[in-house]
Amino acid sequence: MTAIRTEGLTKHYGKHVAITGLDLEVNAGEVFGFLGPNGAGKSTTIRILLDLIRPTAGRVEVLGVDPRTGGAQLRRRIGYLPGELAIEGRHTAANLLRFLADQHGTVPTSRIAELADLLDLDLSRKVGAMSKGNKQKVGIVAAFMHRPDLLILDEPTSGLDPLLQQRFLDLVAEAKRNGQTVFMSSHVLSEVQQSADRAVIMRAGQVLATENVDELRRRSPRSVELVFGTEVFADDFARLPSVRDLSVDGKTLRCTTEGEVDELFKTAAKYQLVSVLSTEPDLEQIFFRRYGR
Repeated sequence: MTAIRTEGLTKHYGKHVAITGLDLEVNAGEVFGFLGPNGAGKSTTIRILLDLIRPTAGRVEVLGVDPRTGGAQLRRRIGYLPGELAIEGRHTAANLLRFLADQHGTVPTSRIAELADLLDLDLSRKVGAMSKGNKQKVGIVAAFMHRPDLLILDEPTSGLDPLLQQRFLDLVAEAKRNGQTVFMSSHVLSEVQQSADRAVIMRAGQVLATENVDELRRRSPRSVELVFGTEVFADDFARLPSVRDLSVDGKTLRCTTEGEVDELFKTAAKYQLVSVLSTEPDLEQIFFRRYGR
């Protein structure tokens, strides 16, 4: 089943082209990274998915429905966190979230309290007096609290410290285990590295590629340092098909591997192996290497 499908999606703002011929297919139950620098067309695409703006051309389906006709019934099945979260006023976070919860039907108060506790959010504070990070927490609770079929998250960890970023990723993992679909837009590629099944990278309103994250990581070069108990011969390793950029300095071997590393470690096992250090590139390095800056 497909949670999001677009065909030839195009949006013009006067002479400016925000997105051109965008084809996307997001499977139900997967975590999908929608990546690219600012200005790549990510937020425009999200606004079209939510029927906040209309496309110039192309077709859109969200949870099997055209968002232009889905109405309130479709909106109840979606959890949305906007990239620019503007919440003001003298209401407390508890009152605001309770009001939003009522729009989605039945959301237990215990569910709101559970999410607030996870994110260290003080529900008694007035939202207008909150910092950017605390407002972001309110937005995350609002998106997740009704356990929607589809989560659309635009720059979700903006303003959060590293600990809370990890807790957010735990929420994403939980949503996936529950069969929910997560469509996560970000210009920080490493943000989706831990959780995404597939990722698209956008540039100038167009898709450069769609990649399976685990497969992409498996195929990508990584730096390896092996330290032995005795000196090693470089020739034993130079002929291995997965090894390049080989250098041997006494008992230390450094190289770059690409693809399977089985032969490298079988050869290394002929010596007394003291330590292994393998550095895996992050998604940002991988995409830049494959597609250019």
